[in-house]
Amino acid sequence: MQIRDYLIRRLLVLPFLVVGVSIVVFTLTRVGGSPIGIYLSHEMNAAEVAELEERFHLDEPLPVQYFYWVGGVLQGDLGWSGVASAPVTEVFPSKLAATMELAVASAIVAVSLGIALGTFAGARRNRMPDHIARVVSISGAAMPLFWFAIVMLIVFWVKLGWFPIGRSDPDIFASIDHPTGLYTVDSLLALDFNAFSDAIWHLILPALTLGYGATAIIARMMRSSLVEELQEDYVDAARAKGLPERLVLRRHARRNALMPTVTVIGLSFGFLLQGTVVAEIIFRWPGLGRWMADSVLRGDQATIMAYVLFTSILFLIVNLIVDVVYAYLDRRVVLGG
Repeated sequence: MQIRDYLIRRLLVLPFLVVGVSIVVFTLTRVGGSPIGIYLSHEMNAAEVAELEERFHLDEPLPVQYFYWVGGVLQGDLGWSGVASAPVTEVFPSKLAATMELAVASAIVAVSLGIALGTFAGARRNRMPDHIARVVSISGAAMPLFWFAIVMLIVFWVKLGWFPIGRSDPDIFASIDHPTGLYTVDSLLALDFNAFSDAIWHLILPALTLGYGATAIIARMMRSSLVEELQEDYVDAARAKGLPERLVLRRHARRNALMPTVTVIGLSFGFLLQGTVVAEIIFRWPGLGRWMADSVLRGDQATIMAYVLFTSILFLIVNLIVDVVYAYLDRRVVLGG
């Protein structure tokens, strides 16, 4: 099957998967309790509570409530966020921009360092660089993110004072417009390099912290795949032709070693988004993760449903991209087979 045909077929199936995810998300949140709990106060009587339930159709059967919710979502109404005291659709874009900026920066760190470290270690199997890479991989995968984030915070912010926390300096942030909500992009659009450097400086510590765990996993996978590829016959044939080792590594072995690594990279990006919950709380990053944590503590179901639905759809899209990239790297793969 051609990549184009496979992509079209997956895109046609995607809406049905989204509907299935939305049913699960809606059912689980409704089972957890009434969504109007965040709006109630001790002064309200039973009649006022009943009026609220009627207004939000909570007196209807669960399937009817679901269709009302879906109708609101299709019209761009994700409900009211009690935590933010504003409609979810108004708050979500700015929070999403902050989280995506952090997740993408962390992914860049993880992919670049992971592939480089894995390639460096795999090409030097059972030598000192390989042993060092193993230690890095094991430590990065084993350390809890919250513990590592606290250590990084204490060392580089409290003790050394090298990096700030938060998303930006308030005065610099207010000095430019924010059409995209991505602080690094907005500062470049404004041609304000002082704001750009401030954005990068605030981004370094949480991005390194969040990306380290994924770096370890990617490096380990890349190293293992490269070691296997370097033992294949086509590598021996390339060496027999007199190709320099760096060309054998770059043009032949590394490309094939990237195929299983691509799957890990795709899944790692999804988990990076989930990991931002911890990183945003510790580093005071005003994104979806921090907002989500506050919403869970206060029972803000509208925010929780929007967040879970978004991350579920994102995982579906990432998996689709991973499958297509995998097929592009390995033409032997039969898509849909």
